Amino acid sequence: MTHAATPPLNQILLGDSIELMKTLPSGSVDLIITSPPYNLKNSTGNGMKDGRGGKWSNAALLNGYATYDDAMPHEAYVEWQRAALTEMLRLIPEDGAIFYNHKWRVQAGLLQDRHDIVDGFPVRQIIIWRRKGGINFNAGYFLPTFEVIYMIAKPKFRLAPKANRFGDVWEFNQESKNLHPAPFPKPLVDRIISSTTANLVLDPFMGSGTTAVSAIDNGRNYLGIEISPEYVELANARVQAFTESTTKQQSLRPTGQLF
Repeated sequence: MTHAATPPLNQILLGDSIELMKTLPSGSVDLIITSPPYNLKNSTGNGMKDGRGGKWSNAALLNGYATYDDAMPHEAYVEWQRAALTEMLRLIPEDGAIFYNHKWRVQAGLLQDRHDIVDGFPVRQIIIWRRKGGINFNAGYFLPTFEVIYMIAKPKFRLAPKANRFGDVWEFNQESKNLHPAPFPKPLVDRIISSTTANLVLDPFMGSGTTAVSAIDNGRNYLGIEISPEYVELANARVQAFTESTTKQQSLRPTGQLF
């Protein structure tokens, strides 16, 4: 597959994440922030298994993602995600990093901690994203209230000045009023981007466009990949609305007076 000379800037590409990443030059992306589908409908419980819903009949994730049902056999899902991470690792330079958000689950009574996905990749740190609220219908374990962000870093990656003052447990509310079933909260992405000196930020599972909006807000370039035409349209509309709102706010700022 032929690589592009340079990656496109400030675009959201429609298509398969792995195949499109293969077209990008090695070392051409400074930072990757992403949260893939969690394969939640491949469940041993009665939550969203096979789309029946059970006690989660009103959950937004019940309908899955557009063009993707989130119900792969576990071994196939692990293979897919490892292939995606392999491409991500190729794309970042020696001072680059990947922030890979995932959710630990209990399956068949045992913890599924995603070690089978990240094993062998250079995981430098685990960041805990603590979410508020939630409901637990299973008496076999306590209410899960966090997700994990794996910081997968090349040897020369360093945080921006003073960013190392943050701890490794972050508390951010889940984003509401978003048509995507599992959106990133923008303040979380803001923290990651602002904690680096990256110029180009890639999200190969772009979803509703949060990474793109955060990149713009932090003065960086972005590149997104998304397999769903519906979410590409949603993300582009969100980027446009944010850009127009920011431009309007800037135009309304007082210019000052001379005395």
